[in-house]
Amino acid sequence: MKIETITTDKAPAAIGPYSQAIRCGNFIYTSGAIPVDPVSGEVVAGGVVKQAERALENLAQVLAGAGAGLENVVKTTVFIKDMNDFAAINEVYKKYFTGSFPARSCVEVARLPKDVLIEIECVAVI
Repeated sequence: MKIETITTDKAPAAIGPYSQAIRCGNFIYTSGAIPVDPVSGEVVAGGVVKQAERALENLAQVLAGAGAGLENVVKTTVFIKDMNDFAAINEVYKKYFTGSFPARSCVEVARLPKDVLIEIECVAVI
């Protein structure tokens, strides 16, 4: 089965030795999307709501680079700095995922890259 590296300049570049996403057959596996502005390279300000929006926008851009969209997502993993932000993140999340929501895990973690408040990865099928 062919493995294809997905890259787009409409989302932040990888900050380590990994790909933004990999397409294998009909599956797309993304790396974690963090709330970094793809133009400035800076973490967005405004707290967890603004960071969740930017992370999801970055994720959508990576999927678009693979010819997919958020509607193709079947599973997400959400890493958050503070479980007290769970409800606020859910409000943002349901604006980006509508209809049949993807399966999801949400995990509170001690620290994320660039000290962001949220990181989201997914698996999509096209």
